[in-house]
Amino acid sequence: MPDMSANLAQAVLLAKELDEDKVTPGVLGFIVFAALAVGVWFLMKSMNRHMGRVSFDESPDPKTAPAEGEAPKA
Repeated sequence: MPDMSANLAQAVLLAKELDEDKVTPGVLGFIVFAALAVGVWFLMKSMNRHMGRVSFDESPDPKTAPAEGEAPKA
């Protein structure tokens, strides 16, 4: 059983080493993320303004529209 305890001790040392050398995004990562979020916010605002200007009323298709003098189908 000494092998198992040695492996466990080695795993604990490796885990401790990983915690000490933890890499975080830092301030630069936050600034980049914030800039992307602001950019997406402006794009969504612009899209909503453009979608408000779009008219979705479709003109009737001339091929399926009833000819003059004919009663429309109900």
